[in-house]
Amino acid sequence: MNWTLLVLGSVCLLVLSEDALVHGKRNAGTVTFSRTPRGHSRDRRDTWTGQARFTACKSPLSPRDQELLLSHTHETGFHGDDGSSFTLTWVGDGTGVILVLSTLSAPSDSFYEGGSSRLYRSEDYGKSFHDVSHAINNTFIKKDFGISAGPGNPQQVILTANLPFTETPGGVIFTSMDAGVTFRSVQLPFHPAQAIQFHYQDPKYLVVISIDDGLWLSQDFGKSWSKVHEGVHTFTWGSGITLFFSSSPKETVEAARRGELILRRTQDFGQSFTTIANNTFSFGYIGGFLFTSVMEKLGSPRVIYVSSDQGDHFRKAQLPSATTEQFYSVLDGDEDMIFMHVDNPGEDTYFGTIYTSDDRGILYSKSLERHLFGGEGKSDFTNVTSLRGVYLTNILEEDGRIRSVITFDKGGRWRFLKKPENVNCSETSKKCNLHIHGEHSHFSGITPMLPLSEPTTIGLVIAHGSVGDSISAARPDVYMSGDGGYTWWGTLRGPHHYSILDSGGLIVAVEAHRDRQISSIKFSTDEGHCWKVFNFTDHPIFLAGLVSEPGTKTMNISIFGYRPDDDDQPMWVAVTIDFEHLLTRECGEEDYVHWLAHSDYDSDPETDGCLLGYKETFRRLKKLSACRNGRGYVVSRQQRPCPCTREDYMCEYGFYRHENTSECHLQPNFLNQTQDICLNGELDDLQYTGYRKIPGDKCEGGDRPEDVFKKLCGKDISPPPNSHTKRLPGMLVLIVVCTCVGVIGLVIIAALIITSRRINCRQRSPAYRFSALQLQEDDLCGSNESRPNGKLSGFQVQEDSDDDLIE
Repeated sequence: MNWTLLVLGSVCLLVLSEDALVHGKRNAGTVTFSRTPRGHSRDRRDTWTGQARFTACKSPLSPRDQELLLSHTHETGFHGDDGSSFTLTWVGDGTGVILVLSTLSAPSDSFYEGGSSRLYRSEDYGKSFHDVSHAINNTFIKKDFGISAGPGNPQQVILTANLPFTETPGGVIFTSMDAGVTFRSVQLPFHPAQAIQFHYQDPKYLVVISIDDGLWLSQDFGKSWSKVHEGVHTFTWGSGITLFFSSSPKETVEAARRGELILRRTQDFGQSFTTIANNTFSFGYIGGFLFTSVMEKLGSPRVIYVSSDQGDHFRKAQLPSATTEQFYSVLDGDEDMIFMHVDNPGEDTYFGTIYTSDDRGILYSKSLERHLFGGEGKSDFTNVTSLRGVYLTNILEEDGRIRSVITFDKGGRWRFLKKPENVNCSETSKKCNLHIHGEHSHFSGITPMLPLSEPTTIGLVIAHGSVGDSISAARPDVYMSGDGGYTWWGTLRGPHHYSILDSGGLIVAVEAHRDRQISSIKFSTDEGHCWKVFNFTDHPIFLAGLVSEPGTKTMNISIFGYRPDDDDQPMWVAVTIDFEHLLTRECGEEDYVHWLAHSDYDSDPETDGCLLGYKETFRRLKKLSACRNGRGYVVSRQQRPCPCTREDYMCEYGFYRHENTSECHLQPNFLNQTQDICLNGELDDLQYTGYRKIPGDKCEGGDRPEDVFKKLCGKDISPPPNSHTKRLPGMLVLIVVCTCVGVIGLVIIAALIITSRRINCRQRSPAYRFSALQLQEDDLCGSNESRPNGKLSGFQVQEDSDDDLIE
């Protein structure tokens, strides 16, 4: 049975998710488990019709190893705890401290508000827990955002009490500076409407929005608070102590929906403000880029503006505009480039196009068409963090089937995943590829976990998937890759919870069942090629999930679940297994091998492994070395520059790649599109090369693709020296949009064409400051004498976003 996307409800008008823009993913140190009442299982019936088959390798566990692991297995039963959910938070790095918040909320239809909660603490990686509810006076803590830990290594913790806001003038928080040993009660002058946000570097700076839309800030870890602004919708930290926030004008109703928010910035903790954009729908900050979506004219589509200098200046991103039925979403980004999804025109299409940016976040090239993005705001776009340049996602084909694609060069080329080496497709399959389940499947309950990779486990990827023509809705299996997604193998039959320990030297997995109990855990020391099974209890439990310390350095794994207690009521149970005593031998130099990433072993030795201008050789643990990396393990790599080739260049706007070639060709109708910009010969110095270097590419020397120069506006254009890397000062850059021809699975990055334009202005073209969006176009050539520093305080952009000028 193949899975065809079906989404109920309407598409949100605009998506610029704060999680995606600011953090990219949830806090890896916090996880919440919920109990599913027996008899109400949501698990669909297992079916294997038409599924690919493979044999998972299992190796017997010796009686000695069984006894050794049992002696280092610790079980905690939370007797008498009737909480419906457990929230676990790791505090600090290497401290072994876990705080567990058990919460029982009152039913939604109950006349009374509130509920009850308990707080537990472990300081030995979950081997034992102690009830420390008395440290917070047995106060009821919020379930949704009741517990937060400081970023990085600090031991700061904040608990937010759940108090009826109709009866108290302000809320209460409990703060701890010693990883939860002691807590201090703080009376707030407001009620928090969300989790209190730490500064990403200095945890003493805290920010939160109150239930009456006030923005509050603390500079002393919650001891005292000051109100920064009223009518605030969202906020995010920028560089240093810069704080961005959007607010509604006074007496404005539904400002966010109407695109009337004001984007402001404070760089002195609210002592002063700077308005940096008006007419804003939403904004976000990622990779040093500040994004905001605006409506330039009443009733016009929305467009994106980008700033790389903390909001001092904005430039219009060269992307298709979005109507009220469409949205934008930043999928991922860093200091080099941004992945942006633009929804396809039309209502409820559930797919769009991925664009990749230049190193300024302004010029965007088409990377992947028909990218799946459902109405529930879920995207399968996944950064494979274990290998540079690798991303996974899914596309929605015209017949409704969902297929997986992967890129190894940050969106330059996409391809279908190879069939795993040990799996054969069914006879009914016309195409045989591996397809990976992402957030859509996780949200729908098809898979218990998302794909997993870690920077400390080079090349390792674990994911649920299926093999065949497209993603199957049948019971998924677990697949693994040891080279960043180039090759795969089937490793576990059926859905599992899995985790990486000891920097990849140990992998653990537990079968995921909602309808029956489990009593064993599987573990592998050879990257999932073969597994051993350890029976950790004689009293099975219903599994809620696995928990391990973030960062993969630990060798402890905690299994959380529940089982009937003496009074036949469900009791929470935590089982922690310490594998350190099983793998006692420290890894030596003979246990490691030097591995060249992105190597195909058949290419020119000079360029083999080259990606974005350089190659990386890693020191990796051998698959058959059953030893311990240890907490002090550090990824070792050597980098060498590569000579430049055509693979280091993208096609510029106005150019496209023919299938199976590396040459960029001029778009056939592009010359016709430029006629309206020639302006009777006023446009001279129009030049372009056909190629541009991929953002972040570090190649040196070598051969540059031959420049392509065309005759436009009746003139032969000859390039000045190094024109492909230098911009002419004082000129405006004109972005001409065209469509790149591509094939799904091998989608080629669309072209960029940079042109310089001489305009009849006495003054040098100013740096446009984006604030009021009210300046008329005629003023662009007017005198700047009355404006400080020659900068414009605002401007109005033409409605045709494809032909607007940016600096």
